[in-house]
Amino acid sequence: MALNKAISIGETLVQPGSRANISLPVADLYTSTELSMPVQVICGRRAGPVLFVSAAIHGDELNGVEIVRRLLRRKLLSSIRGTLIAVPIVNVHGFLNQSRYLPDRRDLNRSFPGSPKGSIAARLANTFFKNIVSRADYGIDLHTGAINRSNLPQIRGNLEDAKTLELAKAFGAPVMINSNIRDSSLRACVADIGVPVLIYEAGEALRFDEVSIRAGLRGVLNVMRHIGMLPERRPARKKVTPLLARSTSWVRAPASGIFNTDVQLGGKVAKDQRLASISDPLGDTSDVMVAPFDGIVIGRSKLPLAHEGDALFNIAEFKSASKAEDLVEEFTAIYEH
Repeated sequence: MALNKAISIGETLVQPGSRANISLPVADLYTSTELSMPVQVICGRRAGPVLFVSAAIHGDELNGVEIVRRLLRRKLLSSIRGTLIAVPIVNVHGFLNQSRYLPDRRDLNRSFPGSPKGSIAARLANTFFKNIVSRADYGIDLHTGAINRSNLPQIRGNLEDAKTLELAKAFGAPVMINSNIRDSSLRACVADIGVPVLIYEAGEALRFDEVSIRAGLRGVLNVMRHIGMLPERRPARKKVTPLLARSTSWVRAPASGIFNTDVQLGGKVAKDQRLASISDPLGDTSDVMVAPFDGIVIGRSKLPLAHEGDALFNIAEFKSASKAEDLVEEFTAIYEH
């Protein structure tokens, strides 16, 4: 039996067979109160890969925080191969302020790899990248939609990379999207160092969604089994086989006004089908929004108000929209109970 190696995170050396809580210092509050990024490291006795699981890079995205919390309570982690690095709250400042952004209004996920002498966003990005990401062989970063915008559980990543595609299939979300890499994002940085990373998007900001949380937890465990950190087991519940979206497109409000729709998240839509109406408060005018192609609604606004140009529906196109709809229904049935 090959023994695992010790791992160093910040100033802490974690030995094989041990578990450690680590606080990585980040910028203090105005009051000089010390602030730190919470990290838990589980270093298995036996050799295996290093996986990081992170949440709340955007401080108001809470589903991932709960997924990590539930993950760390699983007893089977005491016998893992390799090392798990769990970071439930990356953007601590944003989390405290219930905000997507840092105090300087920068987006942490547009600040990588950061710099130890840059802005508060650059320094936090550098701390996370240097101490966590660069230590890992694989990564899973947990996200939600923005405020008043909900996402169907989905995996995004560089699916042209064979290893990333394997991980995406193993995760088990109903939809996989080969998304473009944005400059200065976490995914752009990990691509440069060859670390396969999945982005799990599910639910909305500042809200817990139980289906998204259950599916996210199961997805992380599925990936850990796939890469050999946990033993394969006969599945206790049915697994879905994800479908790869051909493309995605946001449908934007043609005018400002009151937003009314009966189209549900995960629902099938046909080309030119009515998605919603945008009306003025007096009811004198009404503009109709229609679907640009056959597909599935994978993201939608939940606010009944819209400005002209607001992104209200995210539609994913598949080889068979009917098959995708059936898969979403099957997935929901699995995790609702």
